[in-house]
Order: sequence, then structure tokens, then C-alpha cells
Amino acid sequence: MASRKTICIDARYIRERPSGIGWYVQVLVDQVPALCPDLDVLLLKHPKAPSRLSQAPNVREVVVRQEANGPATLLWLPRVVDLRGVDLFHATFNILPASLPMKTLVTLCDVMWIKHPEWARSPGLLRGMVETAFFRRGIRQALRSATRIAAISEATRQEIGSVDPRALAKTSVTLLGISEEFRPLEGEDGARAIAAARGRWLPGAGRYVLAVGQFAGYKNHERVVRAFARAFRDEHDVHLGLVQRLGEGERVLRPIARALGVDDRVHFVSGVPLHDLVALYNGATSLCHPSLYEGYGNPPGEALACGCPVITSNCSSMPEVSKDAARYVDATDVEDIARALREVASDEALRARMRERGLARAKELSWRRFAEENVAIYRELLA
Repeated sequence: MASRKTICIDARYIRERPSGIGWYVQVLVDQVPALCPDLDVLLLKHPKAPSRLSQAPNVREVVVRQEANGPATLLWLPRVVDLRGVDLFHATFNILPASLPMKTLVTLCDVMWIKHPEWARSPGLLRGMVETAFFRRGIRQALRSATRIAAISEATRQEIGSVDPRALAKTSVTLLGISEEFRPLEGEDGARAIAAARGRWLPGAGRYVLAVGQFAGYKNHERVVRAFARAFRDEHDVHLGLVQRLGEGERVLRPIARALGVDDRVHFVSGVPLHDLVALYNGATSLCHPSLYEGYGNPPGEALACGCPVITSNCSSMPEVSKDAARYVDATDVEDIARALREVASDEALRARMRERGLARAKELSWRRFAEENVAIYRELLA
């Protein structure tokens, strides 16, 4: 009888703080063991992860104290964790560790570090240079050496081809999904939850526009603030909520809001729990997400699933995710963004149509399909 084969999933992005990569890695941890009962699954776990990631009988977990995006991962992972007996290694966060002797699958979110590093790197010349060198090496290593690549959108697959045409032939699309926790809140209980979240995070707001995502160049939040000020200069009941998980958004953007005369209506919030984020989406006049570049972009999908009208960019992966449900803008044109904000806020019938189309589109973005597509690649590589 042939011995059982083992796949290793690097799950170190599951930890104490939420992240876009953490979302889809959690889906793999939750669903792959049941979809592959004939395989053994080894999970590499961060020390700050929950004590147990999976209760499935075919799962074994190993704590790896080295950081996911660190030199040990990139250069000598087989020296810090025993990978003997692993038949397939799934690198889930863009970079491929060196010297892996088994077949490998890399999930690539985007190639921004190669094409537009200035949009992604942290402030500070030295730190930015180190980050850029690290991620460029890890991504190019993945493009060159991975057995297969899973792109999280067709837009990312096309970007991979523009950087390394040879990698395109081994790249499949595994489009991300949306958690069922993002949903419309109905009835009196829903109304109370929406009102409570608005009062807690956006005090004084009658109506509000929401922007969600870490503060980084590609998120285009400076233009969001400028477009908001232009769209609602004289409508003092309309506020802007910037839900920024990471970054120095308030330090950079607060002076701009002050100069534009909307400082008292711009809220910078972080640490918003999931149930309040769902409520904020439900209550928003619109989500403003004119990102310059996204591998997938979780906020538009989350907003669609909550029935929130989405205003987003006409480039990158945004049209692929939102289809006919969003109002698209030129992300580099403040007036175009402001025009869309005014149109959506002032037209109740338009918001109703966008809500209906958004809920329909969100149903097509399934995490189950995402997990099954990854499993299909596993089985192809192990065959």
C-alpha cells in the first residue's frame, strides 16, 4: 500500500491581528483537511496564533518562531523546521523559501514590489530599501522556481506575465471569496447595531462615507480625503470614516483634512472589531475605494456583501471583483471621485440598484470554490 502523502501549508499569517492574507490562509486551514482526508496536512504556525488551528485528525501543527516575512523564511527555512516527508509545500504569502526539495505552490497576491515598490514600502529610506530588496527577491524566486503559482485574480495573473512571461504558463487563478460574516443587517436588531457602531466610531455623523484598508501609497487615501472635501464641502452632516488597520494615516492626512476645512468630519479609526465593521459597511452611504493597485482588494467585496454601494477604481482587479455592481472612477482624478461620491449620495434609486447588484455579485465570490481550486492544484502536483 502506498504511503499517505503530506502537504505543508505555511499558516503563519494567522495570528493576533487580522489581515487579508490571514483571511484566505484561514480558509485553507479550515477547509483543506476535510477536502483531502486521504492526505496528511502539516501547518506551520506563528507563536502568536491560537493554541490549535485545526481539530482535524489528519492535521499536525508546528510552531515556527521565525517571522513569515523574515530572512530565515526566505533563505533557510528547511534549517529551522523539519520538512522531511513533505511532498508538497504551499507558500501562502507571495515569497518562496529557498532550498525546498519538494514540489511547491506559491500563492501570489500581486507583483507590486517589483512594479511599484514606492506604493508598498514603509516610510524611511533604509527600511524601504530593505523591504523592497527582500520582497523582490522572494517574489522573483517564486516566479522562477515554484512548481506552480496560484494568482488570487486574473489581474494578478496578467501582471505576473508582464514581469516574467515564462511564469504565466504555470499560473492558475484562485479568486478569493468573501466571508459569510459580511452580510446585510436587517430589522430592528440590525438598525440598532448600525446606530451603535456609528456612534462608537463616527460620533456626530448623520451620513458617512467609508474607506477601509491600511494606510499605504497604493490605497490612495489622500485623494479620498480631497474628493470627500470637494463632494461634501457644504453638507456638514456627511462624515468620512477611514478604517486603517496599519500605517500612519492620521499623521499624514489630518493636516490635509484641516487645510480643506473638513477636519471635524474626518475620523481615523483602528482596532474595529469584525461585528462593528460589518455594521459600518451596512450603514455607509458608500465605500470609497479608489485604489491604484490591488491583487484582489477585500473591502469592495466585503461592502458588496453588506449591501453597501461601492465606488472604486476602473483599473487593476477592481472591475474583476465588483463586476457590474460598482461605480467606477479614474483613481488619479479627484474630481471624478468626488462626482461619484455626490451621485451615489444624492440618488436613492441608484443606491438601491447598486445594493441589489452588489448582493448578487457577492454570492458568486465563494470561499468554498477558492479552497476547492487550491485542492485541485494539490492533487495535480501530487499525482
